[in-house]
Amino acid sequence: MQIELEGLGNKIEGDIFLDEFQKVVYSTDASAYREKPIAIIRPKNNNDLKLIIEFANKHNINLIPRAAGTSLAGQVVGNGIIVDISKYFNKIIEINAEEKYAIILPGVVRDELNLAVKKHGLFFAPETSTANRCMLGGMHGNNSCGANALIHGSVREHVISSKVLLSDGSEVEFKDLTKAEFEDKLKGDTLESKLYNDVYKMLSNKAVVEEIDREFPNKEIKRRNTGYAIDMLIDNQIFSDSNTPFNFNQLLAGSEGTLAFTTEMKVNLEALPPKHTGLVCVHINTVIESAKANLIALKFKPNAVELMDSVIVNLAKSNKTQAENSSFIDGNPGALLIVEFSKNTKEELEEVARQMEKAMRAEGYGYHFPLITGDGVKKVWDLRKAGLGILGNMPGDAKPAPVVEDTSVRPEDLPAYLEGVEKILQKHKLDVVYYAHISTGELHIRPVLNLKTQEGRDMFKTVATDFAKLVKKFKGSLSGEHGDGRLRGEFIPFMIGDKNYELLKEVKNSWDPKGIFNRDKIVDTPSMNTFLRYDEEYTTHEIETVFDFSKTEGFQKAVEKCNGSGDCRKSHIIGGTMCPSYQASQNESQTTRARANVLREYMSRTPEGKNALDHKEIYAVMDLCLSCKACKSECPSNVDITRLKAEFLQHYYDDHGIPLRTKMIAYNPAINKLMSKSYIAPIANFALGLPIIGKAMISAIGFHPNRTVPDVHTATVKKYHNKLTQNVGTKGKVYLFNDEFTNYNDPDVGIYAIRLLNSLGYEVVIPKHRDSARTFLSKGMVREAKKFAIDNVNMLKDIISEKTPLIGLEPSAILGFRDEYPDLVGKELQDQALELGKNALLFEEWFIREVKKGNITKDSFTDADNMTRLHGHCHQKAIASTKNTLEMLNFPTNYVAEEIKSGCCGMAGSFGYEKEHYDLSMKIGELVLFPEVRKTIKEVQIAAPGTSCRHQIYDGTSVSAKHPVAIMFDALK
Repeated sequence: MQIELEGLGNKIEGDIFLDEFQKVVYSTDASAYREKPIAIIRPKNNNDLKLIIEFANKHNINLIPRAAGTSLAGQVVGNGIIVDISKYFNKIIEINAEEKYAIILPGVVRDELNLAVKKHGLFFAPETSTANRCMLGGMHGNNSCGANALIHGSVREHVISSKVLLSDGSEVEFKDLTKAEFEDKLKGDTLESKLYNDVYKMLSNKAVVEEIDREFPNKEIKRRNTGYAIDMLIDNQIFSDSNTPFNFNQLLAGSEGTLAFTTEMKVNLEALPPKHTGLVCVHINTVIESAKANLIALKFKPNAVELMDSVIVNLAKSNKTQAENSSFIDGNPGALLIVEFSKNTKEELEEVARQMEKAMRAEGYGYHFPLITGDGVKKVWDLRKAGLGILGNMPGDAKPAPVVEDTSVRPEDLPAYLEGVEKILQKHKLDVVYYAHISTGELHIRPVLNLKTQEGRDMFKTVATDFAKLVKKFKGSLSGEHGDGRLRGEFIPFMIGDKNYELLKEVKNSWDPKGIFNRDKIVDTPSMNTFLRYDEEYTTHEIETVFDFSKTEGFQKAVEKCNGSGDCRKSHIIGGTMCPSYQASQNESQTTRARANVLREYMSRTPEGKNALDHKEIYAVMDLCLSCKACKSECPSNVDITRLKAEFLQHYYDDHGIPLRTKMIAYNPAINKLMSKSYIAPIANFALGLPIIGKAMISAIGFHPNRTVPDVHTATVKKYHNKLTQNVGTKGKVYLFNDEFTNYNDPDVGIYAIRLLNSLGYEVVIPKHRDSARTFLSKGMVREAKKFAIDNVNMLKDIISEKTPLIGLEPSAILGFRDEYPDLVGKELQDQALELGKNALLFEEWFIREVKKGNITKDSFTDADNMTRLHGHCHQKAIASTKNTLEMLNFPTNYVAEEIKSGCCGMAGSFGYEKEHYDLSMKIGELVLFPEVRKTIKEVQIAAPGTSCRHQIYDGTSVSAKHPVAIMFDALK
């Protein structure tokens, strides 16, 4: 088959991958399932898809359509060819604002579509929690809903028409058909006409329709996604007295790519909701009480009502971003009911919030009812949407398992249904997590199970079976929006009856007689506790690490925190920093998720006694990680790939040795120190500045010849400070961390800082310390970094405190005290390192603290006009914040600063210098940062705290960015 697949690859214009590495990357989605495909193809056009379908028919191969890979029921996992549409099928073809529709390819991201249509006052309504990276094709395949399904329904109601390729490769369009148009479709002998004839024959049978009505989920339930939606095909002018046109998109929605391959979609758009939107975040004692309070909330006609339980709320506190988003929470509620209203005026919004609170308090529900408006609305919804990823933060092997996380019943039945849930949980002695769309009767219920054990895998199925019986009792839907896939497929006969299940098999056979489209989903599904990510062959390795991974119970369990939710697939259009290499390439293999998948796979399949980290595949996937740290804060599960990469490299070097270039970069501060004390520095600077000689020298050490290398200065910060005569500071002493980058490469920045501090009335002390060890950490020489960390903690722990903080200029250097040091120095120094980390501040953090104390006033600064645009450092955004930098740059009267909404600059220390990474580095810069800098007028200053960021901006735009401290120095009177 390898030869045949290679032949197919030669015919198509898109990409084909046949290597084990890519198969591992694509072997999982956001579900509990894992199975390696035989190949991955990224088609470029419809002709590619036709060739792939022809190949599948000839060789009886399974085609698995995949978009963002955020499915929760294993829909895009299987033994076949993964057909990934996310890279090339992502164009918006037309936006018709007057008629309120858009024509798109199926790889368009939902939130990106909405950004494009927002200027027309429109939006595509269905919104899943993954809306910032999931794609319309996947949403159609799963018939996604989201928080606002109460008023907007599911994707099924919003697809006007679609163009698809059928299993014989023929192109057809499905849209609304009148009775006459339907009858015309019955003519002919094409596969398309067969589909219409078969459905007509099936649903014209009165007994069949009665069986569907009797056994399918209650039609009052807005979210019902069990099996093929043949119940939805009945209520139209072909089979009833309804005036509704017939449209096969009703069936394709929720069919999970098992019937046809969608190539284009026409979707309806709606007017944006009233501009005054607010969330009443009801703090409730128990989940069951929240189900009763939900019925009161529904009387006030909200847009949405969402539930989060205390487990998710508490886990959110361990994630920097979500901890900030949860600042509205008071006390320890057993559950949060988030009720959204949109009104034309602020007064209307406040009034409906008051009336609902009054009604709930009258019934004894809720103790705190904050009304969140403005920017806070997005923060609360981001917290709710992060629920799935946050669950990865639960320590230990037992995790909230995606087994019955999509059940849906009528809202009126929820209180009684929840009582049944509690009985099942008590019967099996299980803890559980609740969250989801309570307004429409859907709960994502996740029992805590250890799927690494056979007992846990058996319980996985036992719980699913018990819940199927409970949902059936209420005539509910086992799937409300996440679909059947591999998780719920085997329960469909029980949920809708054997006769109806046979109808589903007839549908599949009619559309796909050879079973080439996503087989083993919905019908003929394998047992739901097979092909799991954690199976009987899964091995957990106890690795002796340099970093302390005890919080996650070891290195491998830190990797396992990734549950595949795909937050790392956000594009630069959506914003954020994670993951820069993916944002530039749009390759799944360069996501944070892919790195975690590859780490987990190769470690867990390594035999006992072998180095579980000695795999070239892991090295390859880590090579394009920029160590930007964004995953530490933006990934809801806090999967810190930067730290995992550093630890991995140390173990890999143990077996393979350290490359020369790596050593040169790691020891660069020591080299600079020697050069700064001799005549070598000016000679080297001069030589590197010569066009031919400089490029040759740079190339010789493995850097790209187009790079400019920073000078090494003999007039260092330390020399300046040693010669400086300072007055005793009237406002006290300031301890400055003289990092290795500022001292040797950007001494002007350090000198500006000292002069600024002196002018403001502070005496500057440079305490005895070693380099920050950032170069060692970035290159994976963690044992060397540990020595520096221990020395620095010992040198500084007795002099640095809350009253006498350590302030730094280079974010990656000073923030290492907060981030890496506590887990590097060992148990005996950990408490001291943690305390030191709390008091290791960015210059601007210290500055704003002093402003709030009244020690720094505007009187010290000019009132001249000034405009600055700030590019924040990645580590700063991940570990601290750019908020204080902006506040400082806006502090002088008439100074105005704004932040460029850029992610990573692309340089990332030495990454962008290395010749093999240069092109990617510059491509990352071109996403947002470079264009924004270029369009900035000359009178506006560009600020960047990071030395590598400033060099990247210069290399990419020829603009010299300034450190914020330099701007503040210039602002002195």
